Amino acid sequence: MTTPLAGVRVVEFGHYIAAPAATQLLADLGADVVKVEPPAGDQARTIGAYGEGIVLAFNRGKRSVVLDLKRADDKRAARQLIAEADVVVQNLRAGTLARLGLGAEDLLPEHPRLVHVSVSGFSSKGPSASRAGLDIAAQAESGLMSINGEQDGDPLRVGFPIADVAASYAVVQGVLAALLRRERTGRGGVVEVSLVDAMIHMQSAMWGEWHASGHEPRRKGNGQATVAPAADLIHTADGAIVLSAYTAEHFARLCELMGKTWMLEDPRFADNPSRVANRDVLLAEISEAFGTLGTDECLAALGERGLVAAAVRTYREVAAAPDTRSSGILTTGVSPDGERYAIPSLPFTLDGVDPAPDRAVPKAGADTGTLPRHQP
Repeated sequence: MTTPLAGVRVVEFGHYIAAPAATQLLADLGADVVKVEPPAGDQARTIGAYGEGIVLAFNRGKRSVVLDLKRADDKRAARQLIAEADVVVQNLRAGTLARLGLGAEDLLPEHPRLVHVSVSGFSSKGPSASRAGLDIAAQAESGLMSINGEQDGDPLRVGFPIADVAASYAVVQGVLAALLRRERTGRGGVVEVSLVDAMIHMQSAMWGEWHASGHEPRRKGNGQATVAPAADLIHTADGAIVLSAYTAEHFARLCELMGKTWMLEDPRFADNPSRVANRDVLLAEISEAFGTLGTDECLAALGERGLVAAAVRTYREVAAAPDTRSSGILTTGVSPDGERYAIPSLPFTLDGVDPAPDRAVPKAGADTGTLPRHQP
């Protein structure tokens, strides 16, 4: 079956995560992605296991060419690639492509149907436009770290590069919107995404809560500030679950399940404000009820009563979970050395979208010899 982006050519000038992750999603949707790497390769290839993980995650099924854009003939080769492309995606240091004559202002007059995408740490319109901005900078300056962590502890980063990934999703939205507009108008355009803006947008609900409550969001650890039990961690006999049962109906079901209907008459638990004020006592009662049971037993009992609960799982447990195995979210990649590995694919399903398994990650420059060259 034809994939949604079959026939769309994407040229990527990317390193690390934000741009490569975005073009990986486009590749999984069927686009032909040509990754342009410098002579030393994508910087992620040079930083050990963390970088190797990035390469394996975000470069499957792409073609790789190595070009030294400081050389005139390689720059001409890059322009030829772009002339045949629908989309250019880049996350090089601010101004790098413009200095090489490959910025949007250089390319769009010559290629008006081109969609030119730039990913940066900070907005190109503000005083931080030229600052280096990796994921951690965006987590810090978007407000995310201020609300992540224990209430009385230090701010904490999220344990994976959430700002890079959020930006990659925003890039794909921008690309698809621009391609749809091009179909209607014949005109491409410029898409700009910053990691900080993507992270601010992801926290929209917290901005709404700030307005509604009048209180600036703060770190809470587990649990939610105004309802209980909600997103609270409960230890079981063999692990841990998270549990939410804060509506009157759900809290009543929870008390019945625990055999503690007396809690419904206790003023400490009469409503959400009371339960929030007495969260420690509330969680002690819940922990007493579930602490001697296995995780699966807890989930079964809670699920039968329509209560929201989930097991806290490790990556190995996630990979083995029946829901994961049946959803198809994990596909098979092939490393540059030919080793197969499990890796997440598209986070949605759509008729006609079936990312091919065994998609290989190219070695840097693996396809350089196939690139036609302009003569000087």
